Amino acid sequence: MLKIAPSILSCDFSRLRDEIRAVANAGADLVHVDVMDGSFVPNITIGIPVIRSLSSISPIPLDVHLMISDPIRYIKEFADAGSDIITFHLEAASDPDAVISLIREQGKKVGMSIKPKTPVEKIFPYLSKLDMVLVMTVEPGFGGQSFMPDMLPKISAIRNYVKSHSLCVDIQVDGGITAKTAALVADAGANVLVAGSAIFGVGDYQEAITAIKEAYHSVRK
Repeated sequence: MLKIAPSILSCDFSRLRDEIRAVANAGADLVHVDVMDGSFVPNITIGIPVIRSLSSISPIPLDVHLMISDPIRYIKEFADAGSDIITFHLEAASDPDAVISLIREQGKKVGMSIKPKTPVEKIFPYLSKLDMVLVMTVEPGFGGQSFMPDMLPKISAIRNYVKSHSLCVDIQVDGGITAKTAALVADAGANVLVAGSAIFGVGDYQEAITAIKEAYHSVRK
């Protein structure tokens, strides 16, 4: 099932409460929250106190993407703050299975992400333990980057693996998602689309979300 997850990295932070409620009313399914530590990626964004505030006002689930080093150190804190889905990077964890187990222990959904240069086969051993896999279609760290079409075969490979092993795993994409690229990732097999500037960068959020949905469904009927 298609899910749209607007990334608040592109929203007006001075109006954060209003922005989240606006995209929820416009048809968004999740709020995508990018957490960056300035170590795993070359940027710093928001942390646990903001997640806690968002969880108290968001009418839709918080999809928290941890772009941080050694994520196991903070899983409990992000869970307690109100994260609904916690996604961590395979490349950032010394023991990915331990991170998965800890997220499960907190009663949260588990996501795992891979960077563009990480071979897709690296994530296959973990797919049966995940609720969602996130394929980065830009280099993580900054919003507003251009979509990398060479990531499409990676999405297809994951979808084929999931299907052949009868797994129930969402495939999320993040980076350069617009109405145009939504059709490409839909054809490759993704079903959870993160979009930042394509939604928050336009005046009518409902129109932007509807355009992405229509482009997706034009391929995945």
